[in-house]
Amino acid sequence: MVPGTCLRRARERLGLTYRDVEHSSYEIAQRRGRPEFIVRVSRLADIENGGVTPSLYKLYTLCAVYHLDVSKVCGWYDVPFEEQLGDALNQAAPRTHLWPAVRSESRAGPSDSGGPHRRTEIVAEDKESLGPLGSGLIYDRSRFQLASIGTDDHWMEPLLRPGALVLVDPNRRHVENSGWRNQFERPIYFVEVRDGYRCCWCSRERERLILQPHPLSPCIPETPRFPDEAEIVGQVAGLAMRLFAT
Repeated sequence: MVPGTCLRRARERLGLTYRDVEHSSYEIAQRRGRPEFIVRVSRLADIENGGVTPSLYKLYTLCAVYHLDVSKVCGWYDVPFEEQLGDALNQAAPRTHLWPAVRSESRAGPSDSGGPHRRTEIVAEDKESLGPLGSGLIYDRSRFQLASIGTDDHWMEPLLRPGALVLVDPNRRHVENSGWRNQFERPIYFVEVRDGYRCCWCSRERERLILQPHPLSPCIPETPRFPDEAEIVGQVAGLAMRLFAT
């Protein structure tokens, strides 16, 4: 069914006329302070019958007036919002950054099958069933935040390669100065600094936070004032990265 027909049926189900929709759109435009939210009768007719795709503002108005879910309506226009994260994971960026929180109603990940597997195995052949990371890392996506290591970020290389994805646990912000046996057990922290983010080892000396890169990295340590110049976002709880270029 074409999107315009779906919108027309949604309007008729509520008993709304073209004039009703136009009047409501004026109220939304006045409330939002932007005339782009207005959906005039002629434009609504084009959307419903002429195959015209509404602008972002007009789509918002129609979804508000018809009490429809915006992401569902975008799906009518073949814009798959539920797949957006999967597409975004394939687009690397030069700088390290945090991702927006994953919506709780998004596609379920491996946690639905009972958590981590005890034996080594291929998780699934259907990549769409693997969730955002596709690696079995996100067992509680409401707890973790996703972040990307920038393609220009060599702080923890080769332990964390540029372009890697990491899970950040925002509930673990206490800097541990000792207690690990080797570099693989040493906690890695995601830190916000004035010019962006650092994903690295950390230690604290009074009012200074020592940001320590991997010994094989070309980067040098930094010592920002804590918490004035640096803030601990959380501790890295998992990672996914390619071992070789594709």
